[in-house]
Amino acid sequence: MLSERAKKIKPSPTLAIDSKAKSMKASGIDVISFGVGEPDFDTPDNIKEAAVKAMKDGFTKYTAVGGIDALKDAIIEKLEKDNGISYKREEIIVSCGAKHSLYNIAQAIYGPGDEVIIPSPYWVSYPDQVLLNDATPVFVKTYEKDSFILRPEALQAAITKKTKAIILNSPSNPTGLTYDKKALEGIAEAALKHNFYIVSDEIYEKLLYDGVKHVSIASLGKEVQARTIVVNGLSKSHAMTGWRIGYAAGPAEIVKAMTNIQSQSTSNPNSIAQKAAVEALKGPQDFIGKMLVEFDMRRKYLVSELNKIKGMSCITPTGAFYAFPNTSKIYGRSFKDKKISSSTDLALYLLDEAKVALVHGEAFGDDNYIRLSYATSLDEIKRGVERINEALDRLE
Repeated sequence: MLSERAKKIKPSPTLAIDSKAKSMKASGIDVISFGVGEPDFDTPDNIKEAAVKAMKDGFTKYTAVGGIDALKDAIIEKLEKDNGISYKREEIIVSCGAKHSLYNIAQAIYGPGDEVIIPSPYWVSYPDQVLLNDATPVFVKTYEKDSFILRPEALQAAITKKTKAIILNSPSNPTGLTYDKKALEGIAEAALKHNFYIVSDEIYEKLLYDGVKHVSIASLGKEVQARTIVVNGLSKSHAMTGWRIGYAAGPAEIVKAMTNIQSQSTSNPNSIAQKAAVEALKGPQDFIGKMLVEFDMRRKYLVSELNKIKGMSCITPTGAFYAFPNTSKIYGRSFKDKKISSSTDLALYLLDEAKVALVHGEAFGDDNYIRLSYATSLDEIKRGVERINEALDRLE
């Protein structure tokens, strides 16, 4: 018999769609995938070379559970330089990816009776991580007309005596939108007034467009920093998804608890990947700029083309590598007596009929949208959009 905890959760829809698309590809079907959020660029050579050196030097043993000092120091330098936030080693933990960091946080601070505010649309793992720790996710809807930014009155209405934390994600997966300083100040003020934590997922921090500048909510003052756990990693910024290095920075008491939890689950992150991560943070950063130029070109093309499709409209993302078009006007149409009534229906229709993989908005808490990742080549994007257009034209 499965535990009640296990019954509460479901597989990641993003990985499920990607798995089905890969299965179709493996059987010889030409599938274009807009599904998974993974840069299609290779990890820079200097980072790979640091990993090779680590292996040759015999750096292949267990390390400290929460990460090696050299990597913690590199993270501290990065947070000071990029975000204007000061931390000590005991306030840093390195984990097996940012998702692992988020789960460690959930284990450390959520519990029965707690409520965790999650602005919707949200990244798919947030609610399940809350549920896995016997707390209750409280969804607060955000709207396209507000650039998917949480309204102060909506936040206020969601706060109760049981509120333990709010999870923020800027730049956002799935919307690609970002919080400005004013919006963050309002959330920080509420957290201080009502004494709850801010979990700030900043994994897409380096992927910004149109002159937008990233602001970490923890930089808004010492009091705010003391209520905030910042989560980041190298998967998106340095094309290191498979290396599995993420980190969190926060109050020493919470980081110590997270480290204890990690010691009884995964133990330390991969030793070789940690050495590579030091190079990623301290070495040349020009790779990010080159990657951004390519992403920006794809972003502009994809959004422009999506907005030309009848029944579809797409707000221009300012960060990450996702487009999040509104598809609600397509619902109600049919193909061969099969009605498209939801984002799930639409995603399955496009996978089966257009051989295009993307993720239904229902997975992110808003059924009026679908998510497309433009972390794929411009040629693939062009072919994919053409297929989507042709398939939608067949709907009656």
